[in-house]
This record gives sequence, structure tokens and C-alpha cells, in this order.
Amino acid sequence: MSAVFYIGCPIWANKSWTGTLFPKGTKSADYLREYARRLTTVEGNTTFYAVPAATTVQQWAAETPESFRFCPKLPRLISHTGKLMEHTALARQFIETMSQLGPRLGPMFLQLPPRYSPQLFADLRLFLEAWPAEVQLAVEVRHPAWFGPPHNAALNDLLAGHNMARVVIDTRPIRSLQGDKVLAGSVYERMLAARQRKPDLPILPERTASFTFLRYIGHPQIDANTPYIEAWSSQIADWMQAGCTSYVFCHCPLEDFDPELCRRFYQRVSAAFPLPPLPWDEADAGLVTQPRLF
Repeated sequence: MSAVFYIGCPIWANKSWTGTLFPKGTKSADYLREYARRLTTVEGNTTFYAVPAATTVQQWAAETPESFRFCPKLPRLISHTGKLMEHTALARQFIETMSQLGPRLGPMFLQLPPRYSPQLFADLRLFLEAWPAEVQLAVEVRHPAWFGPPHNAALNDLLAGHNMARVVIDTRPIRSLQGDKVLAGSVYERMLAARQRKPDLPILPERTASFTFLRYIGHPQIDANTPYIEAWSSQIADWMQAGCTSYVFCHCPLEDFDPELCRRFYQRVSAAFPLPPLPWDEADAGLVTQPRLF
């Protein structure tokens, strides 16, 4: 199977995208349909807080093309309340619910809290061994000890043994001072809040699976992202040359800019690796109004 590049945001419903990502006048009930006509995946952060009903998931599938991918985050009741093995029954129920997406189900996303240290390696190993092989999984660790020897290699070997991706979260753009002086007061405050909330961890672009999973936390001054996007685009192109499918999710402290970051990312990757047109471009072309003769 050839490599595919998927690009998207952490959510699909944002009223502020009306007139940019969504056509003017788009109703909230149509956000998912319009989102999926322009971008190719969504991180699905909402499932971290609440598991949707199976009928809701079926509706999501009905509103998106088969080529679209949902990457739902495992609920916090599984990842953030004690050991993982204590919640295997909940994990099975979650998988069963999200399986209603059919071919639209992309890798699920397990985000572990900062307190989940390598001391819990045995718990993580047992949980991943119990995970069904047919369901792709990406794992994000946040305790700093996972990023140094010997735990870094042990984690990578564990994930590689199950064809699971190690999530990379890149927060460098929001820690850069570039452009900060020209940010408006409220935007700058949101920037500072994001810096405090997001982890400051090493960037280890080490591939452990047949797919990669990058969470890019972008700067609200769009041009400040250029050097980071260019570097990542080169890395992603190398991965795709090796037949690896890549998922990239663009976040920004000011969510209005998430879609534009996606578009720029796609343009840069397509300059380094041949990609089909972004659906967004084709959707925009369909909105061009023909001139009236009278």
C-alpha cells in the first residue's frame, strides 16, 4: 500500500472558521461535512472527555468520505485514572463504539499524563499486548524520563513490536519569541497559557510503525512557523519515500489559525513529495461563482 499524507485539526467544529475553512453561512450541523470536504483527518479530542453514542459515530461516518480518517483520543477515564490495565474493559467498549466508523477509523490516540513514568512500563506493556492488532494506536508519553536512556529505546522497541506509533508533539513554535512583540494583548495571553499547558519535551522523530503521528503546536504569527514546517516537511517526505503514511495535526493557541497551518503544511510537504491536491482547493474551486451575462 502506498504512503498517504493526512492533515487536520484537533476538532472539526469551530464557528470562527466560517468564511475561511467553511463557506459563509454554514450552519453548525454542517461543520463536519464541510470540514471533511477540505481536510483529510481530525484528531478527535472530544472523545477524551465523553464517549459518543454508537448512533452518533455512525452519523459521523455518513457525513464524511471513505478516504477521511478520524483519530479519536482514548477517554481520560482510561488514560488518566490509575493504571491502564485497570481499564481494559472500558478500552474494549471504546474500540467497539469507534469501530462504527469502519474504514474511516484511523489510528487511535493514547495520551498518557506526565505522572505516567517508566516505572509503569510493565503496565503499559501489558495494555499494549492486550490491544487488538487490527486497530492502529499512537502513544504519547509526557514524563521526561521516557526521553532518555534506557527508557527511550525500551519504549521504541515496545511500540515497534506492535506496529504502534510514538506520538511527537512539537511545541517549539509557541516557545519561540519570534513575532511575540506584535501580538495583541489577549492573543499574547493565550500564547503564554499555551506555553504553560503544553509539555516542553525533546523532539525525537523516531519511527516505530508503518505510520507516524505528529502534533504540531503552531505560532499565531503564521510566518513564524515557516522554518519548523519546512524541516518537518523534509522529514515527512523521507518517511513517505520509505512507504510510511503520516498524520499531522495542527494546533494553535488561537484556534482561528489551525486550518491555515494545515494548508501551509500540506503545500510544503507536496513540494517535497508528490501529493494529490488538497480537497480544500477543489472545494474552493467549486464555490467560484460564474459571472452573470445580464
